[in-house]
Amino acid sequence: MRNFKNYEIWIDSIELTDVIYDICESFPKNELYQLGSQMERAVVSIPSNIAEGAGRRSEAEFAHFLDIALGSAYELETQLIIAKRRKYISVELFETTDESIMSLQKRIGSFIATIVGEK
Repeated sequence: MRNFKNYEIWIDSIELTDVIYDICESFPKNELYQLGSQMERAVVSIPSNIAEGAGRRSEAEFAHFLDIALGSAYELETQLIIAKRRKYISVELFETTDESIMSLQKRIGSFIATIVGEK
């Protein structure tokens, strides 16, 4: 079986989870159970799906769960944009966090391509 804890994308997504939880703690109270909760669910979904996929037997199943993780990363990016537009986070924090999310998206996408044999 694959050890998901050895994948850089899993390690980085765990670190991103900490960042997003910290960001959400600063949201206005009325957003804690709305946008904040959605962002927390999306970010938790990323490492969770990487881990679940790593436990699957076939490469196709693994790629499927990586694809779900990738979708959650795009969902999170959209939610981060909304948080910035609503002025819940600073432009600087948005830029550094968005950069981390986009880097993770690219690396998950590349990993999927490697697994399914795309060029």
